[in-house]
Amino acid sequence: MNSRQRRGVILLLLSVLCALGAFAGVLSVINDVKSKVGPEVTAYELKDDIKPYTALTSDQFKQVRMPKRWLSDTAVTDLSAIRGKIAVTTLKAGSLLQSDMIVDRPALRPGQQEVAIMIDAATGVAGKITPGSVVNVYATFEGEQKGQPDQSRVIVAGARVIDVGRITALEPDADRRTQRSTDAVPITFALSALDAQRLTYAESFAKRVRLALVAPGDDTGVPAQDRTYELAKDK
Repeated sequence: MNSRQRRGVILLLLSVLCALGAFAGVLSVINDVKSKVGPEVTAYELKDDIKPYTALTSDQFKQVRMPKRWLSDTAVTDLSAIRGKIAVTTLKAGSLLQSDMIVDRPALRPGQQEVAIMIDAATGVAGKITPGSVVNVYATFEGEQKGQPDQSRVIVAGARVIDVGRITALEPDADRRTQRSTDAVPITFALSALDAQRLTYAESFAKRVRLALVAPGDDTGVPAQDRTYELAKDK
């Protein structure tokens, strides 16, 4: 082997050693980063904005992976945590789901049952009635016979709302006197059996059903003499 060949072998060996050194350095950096970042866990990111008091479902979120040390203690890492929950405030798209963003859906009490009816979105809800709200349910009826006055009645006082659905466009009902389509919202109440029958009757036979929001903490109710109203008797 002449001197030129020896120099070539030496340079080749040096190149291999340099490459091995660089590779070892990269592995060292990677291992150092991993040791600082720590293990990854699953978190959940919102796909779209979610309005307050909306019931939560798994298709509203997408799964993401990130280092556990970067997550807050309130981050939701198991999507089963949303079962039976509603949003407590507006949830923004792209944000990570946190346990303090959600609360339990209002539940039934002993002796109560869920009853849902469609309420006119404009006159009956106006965006202010949410799960947990307490409302009085008013219904207007035409006189049963010709010449009898129309009446407005309090059908249920202090009805507790446990769910508010999405606005739905309704087609006119051929059996109703009002032949116009309208936007309505399904409202679910927690009611006793008797109040459930009253509400169902009003939905079926009243000209209009409206909800009146009761102020939080107000338990005065509606006096018996104020539960029925006729214009002719108003003084």
